[in-house]
Amino acid sequence: MALAFPCTFCTPFKLKTSPINRRYSRSIRPQATSSEFRIPVEISSPADRGSMAVPTHKVTVHDRQRGVVHEFEVPEDQYILHSAESQNITLPFACRHGCCTSCAVRVKSGELRQPQALGISAELKSQGYALLCVGFPTSDLEVETQDEDEVYWLQFGRYFARGPIERDDYALELAMGDE
Repeated sequence: MALAFPCTFCTPFKLKTSPINRRYSRSIRPQATSSEFRIPVEISSPADRGSMAVPTHKVTVHDRQRGVVHEFEVPEDQYILHSAESQNITLPFACRHGCCTSCAVRVKSGELRQPQALGISAELKSQGYALLCVGFPTSDLEVETQDEDEVYWLQFGRYFARGPIERDDYALELAMGDE
């Protein structure tokens, strides 16, 4: 579509002409306009940035469930879980949104920032618990994975009057028989 009148902020420049449906627009002719606002844009890759490089930190994860220790580098602007996965390191997770406790860890040393960690309370955060899926390292970090049920109990246990619910194998058999 061509402009019939140039805007007050523009001056002429050539537009590419496009085919016009002559049946409906015999009197419309493409007009040339130009913008006075020219802002130079520099496009560069992260490798070209030099001094603007994001600092990276060494993260050590002691995986209690698997009995292994992972060491890897994580930039300050990337989630720890995402960086681990991009380096082919398998860590526990479920929701990836900071809403559950599957990727919960206890910080042994170092610091991280986790503004979106809804799955753990401020009280647990102050005790050193964190979520890897929404955690950004701010220093070299050493953490230990936790049992999801244990962290869930610490988070919500006080709200259950009788304590943890025991598994009822008979009810489980009945439920499985219905399928």
